[in-house]
Formats: sequence, C-alpha cells, structure tokens
Amino acid sequence: MLIAVITGFSCYAQNLKLQYDKPAVEWTEALPIGNGTLGAMVFGRVDSELIQLNEATLWSGGPVQKNVNPDAFKNLAQIREALTNEDFEKAYNLTKNMQGAYSESFMPLGDLILNQNFNGQKADSYNRSLDIETGLAVTNFKIDSVNYKREIFASAPAQCIVIKLSADQLKKLSLTIDASSLLRNQKTIQNQALVLNGKAPSHSDPNYIDYNKEPVIYDDVAGCRGMRFELIIKPIIKDGEVSSDGNKLVIKNASEVLLFVSAATSFNGFDKCPDSQGKDEHKLAESPIKKVVAKKYDSLLKEHIADFQHFFNRVSLQLNQKETNKSNLPTDTRLEQYAKGEKDAGLEALFFQYGRYLLISSSRTHNTPANLQGIWNNKLRAPWSSNYTTNINLQMNYWPVESGSLSELFFPLDEFIKNVSVTGAETAKSYYHANGWVLHHNSDIWATTNPVGDFGKGDPMWANWYMGANWLSRHLWEHYQYTGDVAYLKKVYPIIKGAAEFSLDWLQKDKNGYLVTMPSTSPENKYFYDGKKGGVVTTASTMDIGIIKDLFENTIEASKVLNTDLEFRQTVSQAADKLLPFQIGSKGQLQEWYKDFEDEDPHHRHTSHLYALHPANLISPLKTPELAEAAKKTLELRGDDGTGWSLAWKVNMWARLLDGNHAYKLFKNQLRLTKDNDPKYSRHGGCYPNLFDAHPPFQIDGNFAGTAGVIELLMQSQNKEIHLLPALPDAWTDGEIKGITAKGNFTVAIKWEGGKMTQGTILSNNGGKCSVRAETPFVIEKLNIKSEKSSIGYSAVFETKKGISYIIVPSK
Repeated sequence: MLIAVITGFSCYAQNLKLQYDKPAVEWTEALPIGNGTLGAMVFGRVDSELIQLNEATLWSGGPVQKNVNPDAFKNLAQIREALTNEDFEKAYNLTKNMQGAYSESFMPLGDLILNQNFNGQKADSYNRSLDIETGLAVTNFKIDSVNYKREIFASAPAQCIVIKLSADQLKKLSLTIDASSLLRNQKTIQNQALVLNGKAPSHSDPNYIDYNKEPVIYDDVAGCRGMRFELIIKPIIKDGEVSSDGNKLVIKNASEVLLFVSAATSFNGFDKCPDSQGKDEHKLAESPIKKVVAKKYDSLLKEHIADFQHFFNRVSLQLNQKETNKSNLPTDTRLEQYAKGEKDAGLEALFFQYGRYLLISSSRTHNTPANLQGIWNNKLRAPWSSNYTTNINLQMNYWPVESGSLSELFFPLDEFIKNVSVTGAETAKSYYHANGWVLHHNSDIWATTNPVGDFGKGDPMWANWYMGANWLSRHLWEHYQYTGDVAYLKKVYPIIKGAAEFSLDWLQKDKNGYLVTMPSTSPENKYFYDGKKGGVVTTASTMDIGIIKDLFENTIEASKVLNTDLEFRQTVSQAADKLLPFQIGSKGQLQEWYKDFEDEDPHHRHTSHLYALHPANLISPLKTPELAEAAKKTLELRGDDGTGWSLAWKVNMWARLLDGNHAYKLFKNQLRLTKDNDPKYSRHGGCYPNLFDAHPPFQIDGNFAGTAGVIELLMQSQNKEIHLLPALPDAWTDGEIKGITAKGNFTVAIKWEGGKMTQGTILSNNGGKCSVRAETPFVIEKLNIKSEKSSIGYSAVFETKKGISYIIVPSK
C-alpha cells in the first residue's frame, strides 16, 4: 500500500475542532469517534452521559444462498423481446420476476450510560468538543465549584475505546455504569467489569418494508442463526471503591476513573455462518482489555494520537486567512450564521478535513468498508439498512481515499470487492447464464450480489440495476493509477477482467448494429413515453453505456501495463468500438435514455447519466468539448438543489467542467444546517449540527464526496496530467493546500493569492513522466522548463526522479 510522505512540506497548525456549549439532544448532534472497528457517538450529557456504540462487523444475517431465484433466467429473453418491441410495461413486469432477497442490515451494538448524580444542580462553564486532528472528544463542566472533565477516544493501537473521567478536586467522582442494547442480550458483572453478551438477528427487513409481521427474525434462516457479540466495559479507578448493583457497576468517591470499552463479534468471513462457524467473540473482546489495563492513560493517548496523525497530518488546507476567525464559536452557531450568508472559510476547511477524519475513523477493518453511515448507527432498522448501496453511495465513500492521501485505508473496500466478485460470479451464472461476475444495487457484509426486491415486490427502478461490478472495478484501477503498484494490479486484474467478461455477455446488438444493454435502468429515475406513461426499464441507459465504456477502457489499459491477455484485449477493444455512442437531446442535454424521453422528475437527485463526466473521464472540456457542453446543460436542467450526497456529486461534476463558482454554490448548500424535527431546517439536503451529511436522513457519503469535491476544485489528475487550480472559486481568494495526491503517485502542494497560483510543489514518489497544467503561464524551477499555451490554460511535460520535489511558479 502507498504511504504518502510529505517530504519538505510543513503542515499548518489548523484549528479543527467541532465544539458546542450544550449537550447533544439528538443523535445527529452527538460527536463521532472511531478506530475503524469500534465507533461511538458521544452526547456530552451532564447527569446521564450517553455513549452510543457500534462494532463494524455486527450485521444481521449470514452467508448468501446460491441460485436464490432458479426461474430468473427464464424471463430474460422475454424482457429483451418486449424491449425490442418497445413494450416497456411488459418488460417492467417481467423484470420484477428476476429479483431475489433483500440485503441484510448493519446493527447497533449498544449504549453505555454513565449516571452521575449531581442532585439537580445546574452545570456551569459547559463545553464539549471533538478535535479532528487527534480524534479526542472532551466534555467539560463545573458544578458546585468542582470542574469535571471527560475525555474519550477510540484507539486503533489499543483496539478499544478509552474514557477518562477526572475532577480538579479529590474523590469527587461517583457514578453508576450501565449498558443496554436493542439486540437480544444478557448482562453480567465479571471481575469488576460489565459484560454484555448478545445475538444479532438472523434476518432484518429494510426499514422501508412494512408488510411482514416480523421484520426482525432471530430464528434459523437458511440453516444459520445470527452472529454473536460481546461488549466489555472495564473500570480502573484512583481512590474510591467499585461495587456492583445488580448488573450495574457503582463507583464511589474516586479521584479519577478510566473506562476501557472493547467489543467483538463472531463474524468469520462473508462465506461462513457466524454462529456455527463463528470466531470466539469472548477471546476477541477480552484480549485488548487485558493489554490496556496495565497501561497509563497518557501512554495510551500518545499512541493513539501518533497513529491517528500518521494519516491525518498528511494533508492541510487553509482558506482566506485574512477573514475573521470564527473557530471560537459553537459549530452549530457557525452553521446558522453561514446559512444567513456570513463568510466562514474556516468552517469550509473544517468540513473538508472532517471527511478525512471520518474515513480514518471508519475504514480500518478487514472485509468491512465504510457503510452508508460509516460505522455509526443507533437504529435496529437503520435507513436503507445502513448497507452498501452500490449504484453510487459505497463508491462515493471512497472518492477521497486516494486523492486525500489515505491510500492504505482502501484495503477494506479492496477486500470487499474480492468477496463480491466470488458471490457475483455465482449470480452471473445462475441469473443470466453469463461469464464473469455481476453486482446489483445493494450489498452487505455477506457480499450479497443478487438483485434485491424480495422476489418481485421491489421496484426495478432501483432493484434491477446491473453495473455495480463494473463501477467498483474502477476503484481497483484507480488504486493502481495513484500508487503505480504493478504487483497490486496483477492481483486484481482478474477481477477487472471478470466484470468485463460479464459485460461482453450482457451486451446485445440493436437494430442499428450498436451494442446495448437490455434490460437497463437509470438509477433511480423514471421517464415518460407515449404521452404520460411512466417507464423504468429500457434499453441502453446512458449510465450503462458510460460505465461499460469506462470499464472497457480501463481493462484495455490494465492489460497493456501487465503485457498480458492480448486476445481478450482485442475482443474488448472491438466491443468498445461498437457501443452505442453518447447522444445529445433536443434541449442540448446529454440524453439519459436510449431515446430522448422526458424525465418524470427532471430535478432528480441522481445524475446517473453523467457518470462519464465524473467519476469517469470519458467526457471533459479538454477532450470532448461538445459532450462537456451537453453535460453542463444536463446539470443546469437538473438544478442546484438535492439531497446532501447529490449536492456533493454535483460539486465534483461542476469542478470537472472547470466551473468553480457553480461548484462552490453547491458546496455551500452542502453546509445548510439541517434538523430532522424542525420544519425550518428539515426540508433540504445539507448537514446536521455535528456536520454529518443530511440526505436527510444521515448518509455519510456526502461527507466523503464533499471532501473529494474540494480537492477536485484545487487539483485534478485525470487526462494523465496534474491540473493545478482547475476550478478555483472566486470566494477562495487566498489559500494553500498541502499533501494531496495525484495519479502517478505525486504529492502536491499549491499556494495562491488573489485567485492566482503563486507556487506549486510536486513531489515524485515513483519517478517518471509528469504533465502539468495551470490557468496561467508557469515555469518549473531548476529545470527551467516553461509552459506552453494550450486549448485550456498552459501545460508542460517533464521527467521526474523518485523522491525529488519540483517547484512550479508563475512566469515573470
């Protein structure tokens, strides 16, 4: 894995705290911490502190079954015939027959409750904060002349959550420690530790399904019960005494309390029953506790910060430093002021780094990438099962992993893709009698790949979408592009090839001789035909064609790099030449459908047909100006509103169109304060008081895509070049970014004043050729290479040596 080193760069002292002057009431006001496996939401309550807990591998269900819908394939030829005859209704109804079971759900672990009885006295000098540079959450308050402090962090080195309670007077800490869970569980006190053992359901319906009498089932499903889990809370105290009251721990008159929280499940891989073939969750949960109880708090904190900052400190961003600094204000106050039009570039930089913080905190567990809510969920039936939604949302989670210099944290998604390629090969064979592997729009920790929908009850608009394998294969290719790791590419090439093999089998010839997909959908939109008839299933949605064009291009390039598979490469190349071309519609837009249909919802949150613009690079102002103009028209027709994650995607798209001001307008909309229970703040996408992305409800993908979007505004590395300040918004007059990564394994820093670049630095980690583009003329110092005028800005190409930094400055 790539380890970025910011040689010669000095990162700034950044004020990167979320802080508040009152406890959290709603879950989306609490503060998230995580070590990739354990996650916690810290509420900061005074009398009854609530710390809501998650464990990344705690899911309902068990391994997926083979051939879950044996009759599925019988419908395929009839669907294609119906589409050829433009009988869209018949095709829709038949497509329903090709569905399978729903995915499983990410489960909440439980709640840790710390009850301190202050006899109703009001707290003074209250403050709670989360420092995203250190991952340390702190709550401070004063009661009856005593200053109390709670510190909490989730340590990856220690593999547990560490909580320190202290006061500035001796023996002032008395509290009761309790825990609960929404899952079936039993609590015991063992060796002065609170232990909660439980079971996850063997099945849980998605939250949007209400037709089953028992949506949550604990009995055997397909011969497998749900996974086991264990939560351990172990106190170590200074002064005072520890006792038990039933299944609660009671601490009296302590001067300091350390709490160590550990948890584990019996999950033993996507293909093993978590009950009969599960791991020993007790040993896994107990092992970290045994190690940390002998350590000093300061040592644990130091180890945690060193580990966390190994990732976090690689990238720094400063914007408009001459602006009034608002970092001393509560974060929710800053959001309210921002919504009223007040400038706060510091808040924008905080939001950017928050995405990196959340990725570090949620993507460090084998086979378990960050899900729809990262690793933070407090509901038994979370929105959309808090699963892996692969028609954009899972992929969006990992948009900043490479460019944001967190390449090592790609490994959970890398492993997950390998898992779904295994189950996806069975789905391709049983559903479609096709080679390769396929993935539809929902998955889970068990690597579900079948089209969901509960065997015909779901809408093909979202359930029957066939391009998940192809899209995820782009991430494997991009990991190679950013790292230059040929050995890695050799390992994953069979997976990329498998996605291409399925696509070759899936494609059909239309009446004009073009290769098209049928059936096809454009997530999650509908079209009108024959007047006002609503359609969903069609032939060759533009998204399908864009994804397959992109996959074929990447497969060809990968085989060239590896100097392998010439015959297959030629087959793919010939198929690529026959794919249906992109089409421009009557409004000047890039068509979403095979025909120039009207959208049922012209402002739909999905802009699926612009996949070719972003995240792919088939359309760009530099390479395809006419198609880029059509993409721009499409975005204008879609509008500037949307859910939180939709806004984030549009930020990236407008950046790719080199329109920084329009991208910035949408980025500002991402920071619109949202509160679920307040009509004033609940009718739009934006972010919650704790900066979580609001669909609404909470989805973490908008946080990650927002971070990626800021990088796209300041640096892009598609077109086999590094484009410095390609879409700098006018609002960011001055600034500096350091430590971001470009394809080719270059570490980039850029400084600008008055909207113009004053210096760029490119550190070559691999050596090799580097192509640079900027909006104004520049020179590469020491090499004395001057840029040349191009169709867009100025560009230069030069050879680099590994480990050498190259300074780029404007021409005089």
